Amino acid sequence: MEPRLEEVRAAAEETLRTWQPHWTPFLDPRSRAEAEELLGRRGDLHLSDEGGYEWAERRRLLLRRAETVGTEPPPPPGLTGLELSGNFLFDPATATEMREGLHQAGAAPGEIGDLWTRGDRGAQAVIRDELAAWLDGCLAQVRSVEVRFEVRPLSELQVPPRRLPRALQTVEASLRADAVGSAGFGLSRTRMVALIRQGALTVDWRPINSPSHLVAPGQRLRLEGRGEVEITSAELTQRGRWRVAMLRR
Repeated sequence: MEPRLEEVRAAAEETLRTWQPHWTPFLDPRSRAEAEELLGRRGDLHLSDEGGYEWAERRRLLLRRAETVGTEPPPPPGLTGLELSGNFLFDPATATEMREGLHQAGAAPGEIGDLWTRGDRGAQAVIRDELAAWLDGCLAQVRSVEVRFEVRPLSELQVPPRRLPRALQTVEASLRADAVGSAGFGLSRTRMVALIRQGALTVDWRPINSPSHLVAPGQRLRLEGRGEVEITSAELTQRGRWRVAMLRR
């Protein structure tokens, strides 16, 4: 069992033993789905989740005994917002690099929810309340830029708009990750190559660092801050190129 799932399982056992609700750390969509599959069939356990806003990808699971649901209000999720301010006009950073800056400042992965960049001004994130008290007013380095952390109410965050599923199609010379990713996420090939080499792209939840990595139908490409692209089909044309159909979420 993965370490994060083991932590969720232990929290569930503690909830059932003590009758006290527990919030898990932030889970990415894959970990959350695996946790829900692991625990969802238990009739004595009730699961719900919260991520700071309705369509957040990274969310905390609330574990409660089924008998207590409706008899008492659920505990607050303990989430707040964080502003990561810096001048990135000449040194743009990715969401992955911003997240790494938080890790270097002492934040554990499970304490950080969704994080999105804001052009050359920095980024915003959803974090646990306990982490907010630790980071508020602190300075950190992201690449060559000094970043200041400031706590913000969730209501003041400018969360990214909700993405509606959109079907896409492209014709590429190969099924390289940089070619398919460039078309799927609407980025230049050069930018896609740079993001892959920085480890910002995952294929089926695993980071890759080679632009020439080959992808296949059924796989999901995820770029933090830009959502997910699922390859639904890939067919060779008569000219030996690949006609690729994708669904972007």
